[in-house]
Amino acid sequence: MTFEIPDRGPGQAFDCRFSIKGIKQMKRIFRLQLLVCPFDNQKSKIQNRKLVGIVALVITFAMCGVEVRAQQATKIPRIGFLFVSSLSSNSARIEAFQQGLHDLGYIEGKNIAIEWRSAEGRPDRVPALAAELARLKTDLIVTAGPAATRPVKDATVTIPIVMAQDTDPVGNGFVTSLARPGGNITGLSTLSPELSGKQLELLKEIVPKLSRMAVLGISTRPGNAQALKEMELAATGFKVQLQYLDVLDLKDIEPAFRAASKEHANAVLLLGNPIATSHRRQIIQLAAKNRLPAIYDRPEFVVDGGLMTYAVSQNDLYRRAATYVDKILKGAKPADLPIEQPTKFEFIINLKAAKQIGLTVPPNVLARADRVIR
Repeated sequence: MTFEIPDRGPGQAFDCRFSIKGIKQMKRIFRLQLLVCPFDNQKSKIQNRKLVGIVALVITFAMCGVEVRAQQATKIPRIGFLFVSSLSSNSARIEAFQQGLHDLGYIEGKNIAIEWRSAEGRPDRVPALAAELARLKTDLIVTAGPAATRPVKDATVTIPIVMAQDTDPVGNGFVTSLARPGGNITGLSTLSPELSGKQLELLKEIVPKLSRMAVLGISTRPGNAQALKEMELAATGFKVQLQYLDVLDLKDIEPAFRAASKEHANAVLLLGNPIATSHRRQIIQLAAKNRLPAIYDRPEFVVDGGLMTYAVSQNDLYRRAATYVDKILKGAKPADLPIEQPTKFEFIINLKAAKQIGLTVPPNVLARADRVIR
């Protein structure tokens, strides 16, 4: 007689608990059944005992198979998600990501577990958080921007990485090409250099006398160099001088606005910056205090009182990131999943902010807005 031990999935330990009491009860049952059989000689009694033992063992192994299958059924995937800025400042993106998962049948805490990590706007904390997620051996890690992707890339070459958004995946050295990423990284790109030229155009429509514009950003951030080139082309056409101001740390925000006012800037354009995102209320207040019309790279700035934004829809990217998670959990390799580019843009205006600095937004500009906050 042969016994089959149930198959185990990857990493599934074989856990079989024997109940001595249960086995004894089964033996008693089979002995009672066997008593009615016409076996009187000693040889038959020995055979009966052997049969009882074998049947008990078969039933025990069968019960083990049920337990293993139950364990396999309850095992759920676990993923990591790393932000540089605070979780509260990314609440809309987190909600969009969760909605994307929900649309694909995933519910956090039920059939998927998510390890959320945030450096709270402190880039120096990111490497340790990336290493922590790698040690947890999650099924994959989602990253919110290049400042999160690079430390995770340094922490693991085996765990799949999904970029919820990245300014320039190829330029950053994360992937070989957009069509065939290679390695363990894939995801979505915000690369749209022509966007900065469009932002300048909108500011010029709202501030017809615009002649000097302060650009706040991080000079070393990948993608910003291309954005600046497009902006310079547009600035030449509109006869606008650009004043570039680096914001590398929280302490750089207030001096940047002082410098903009000193050079008589007529407006401010904010390039993507996780530090600015985490401290956006301070930036909004300084723009209002200096009566500077400002255009931002995220809707959160406008919702919190900033003037306007025209940018890639980050919520759409984070929602689409859930599709990559689903594909990888189902066996796809990051190297074979092409990088997707933005397809949705948002133009939002806050009329309360305009009134606060004495600015009138032309009706033709309002008509083009996706959303107007009154």
